[in-house]
Amino acid sequence: MSFCPTGWGRLHYRVDGPDGAPALLLSNSLAADVSFWDAQMPSWARNRRVVRYDQRGHGRSDAPAGPYSMAGLGADALALMDHLGLAQADWCGISMGGMTGMWLAVNAPGRLGRLVLANTAVRMPPPELWDQRAAMAREQGMEAIAIATMARWFAPAFADREPDTIARLHQVVAATPGEGYAGCCAALRDFDFRDEVGKIRHPALVIVGERDGSTPPEAGAFIAGRIPGAQLVRLDAGHVSNVEQAGEFARQVEAFLSAPA
Repeated sequence: MSFCPTGWGRLHYRVDGPDGAPALLLSNSLAADVSFWDAQMPSWARNRRVVRYDQRGHGRSDAPAGPYSMAGLGADALALMDHLGLAQADWCGISMGGMTGMWLAVNAPGRLGRLVLANTAVRMPPPELWDQRAAMAREQGMEAIAIATMARWFAPAFADREPDTIARLHQVVAATPGEGYAGCCAALRDFDFRDEVGKIRHPALVIVGERDGSTPPEAGAFIAGRIPGAQLVRLDAGHVSNVEQAGEFARQVEAFLSAPA
């Protein structure tokens, strides 16, 4: 296992693909970890140096006391890039990882190349929702969060078709440190990029899930409509489209990253 030291603790990461290849950073959603990208690795790691990491308070990364902020999560990604000697990298983030990417694109634009924003939004109201989830994680534990999360992320048809996948992801969510989950809930609660997203000038691909109840298609369309030249792709999926439509997600991202400038 590999760790990047930070001012608050250690950030866990993995690197796949050939040394010296173009770098691609992957950033996970709330309550996920690096394993959520497993299905894309055979495709993306052939010709890219793929760096995936557990967001602060998630997976094998340390979980300092919250609250966290999107600026802090963005600083974590920059610290990892510095640790690996990456002056610039393409970015693919889902949900909270997409928000982290938007923050970086505005606040550290020179560090990012192409930008993939999947199942994400410029804000996710109401704030009370995130306070309630944080309290639930701290008071009832992450098993209760995991049960509710699976129901939000995936339609019953997918759960019936892929019970082993659901069981595996359920365990990842349940194993997320409660303080890490609650800390990131605060970052999501306070994130509002409605006035900032239009400043992004990176080539961008926005991916939405047609059945995503957490960040619905119109949230992605809002982002794509404000980033000049952004592409919008709709997948038949819920909130975790890179799991539910793993192959098509991989193909769309690879085509975008490989297209001529």
